[in-house]
Amino acid sequence: MNRNYQKELEQILKCQKEEGVVPKLLLHSCCAPCSSYVIEYLSSYFNITVFYYNPNIYPDEEYEKRVEEQMRFIREFPTKYPVEFIRGDFEKERFYDAVKGFEQIKEGGERCFRCYELRLSETARLAKEIEADYFTTTLSISPLKNAAKLNEIGERLAKEYAVSYLVSDFKKKNGYKRSVELSNAYGMYRQDYCGCVFSKQEREAQRKGE
Repeated sequence: MNRNYQKELEQILKCQKEEGVVPKLLLHSCCAPCSSYVIEYLSSYFNITVFYYNPNIYPDEEYEKRVEEQMRFIREFPTKYPVEFIRGDFEKERFYDAVKGFEQIKEGGERCFRCYELRLSETARLAKEIEADYFTTTLSISPLKNAAKLNEIGERLAKEYAVSYLVSDFKKKNGYKRSVELSNAYGMYRQDYCGCVFSKQEREAQRKGE
């Protein structure tokens, strides 16, 4: 049976509102544009700490550009509750080790699933360390990302680290469309590939019509 992650999320938010609680959420962000709608949506319900951990990004200057845009958006975007920021380590070798043997798999396949796992496992670990009530990721806002797989990994890691995972499919309810609107409103840099060298090569090949 296919789960409706958006409805599950809405039920969680409704219960929190009725109980008058504002939990602490560690939000993994892949980039500022993807985080924009998610922060807008969730910042009325949570004390959010944005965690930028993306060792997959290539090249180094792209990584730095995305970090700066993330920090700028958090500074400039008004929220009900303050949003904090944690910059993760740029552990490139962990990414290459994680996807070894799957480098040529098309985007959206097993290589990407291993990348999800790497980033979410570090988020879960940190969520436990800082005593967050929940952790989740902005990744499900992308039409190219597998929300079911992300939630499957997140819920498994929640059991492993004993910290709750906030289920999501942020592309729902025009979430992706809203992220594009916010990106334009804030003049954000929007990359045209997911982030890793393999997705960059794939996008370049598509542009050349290969």
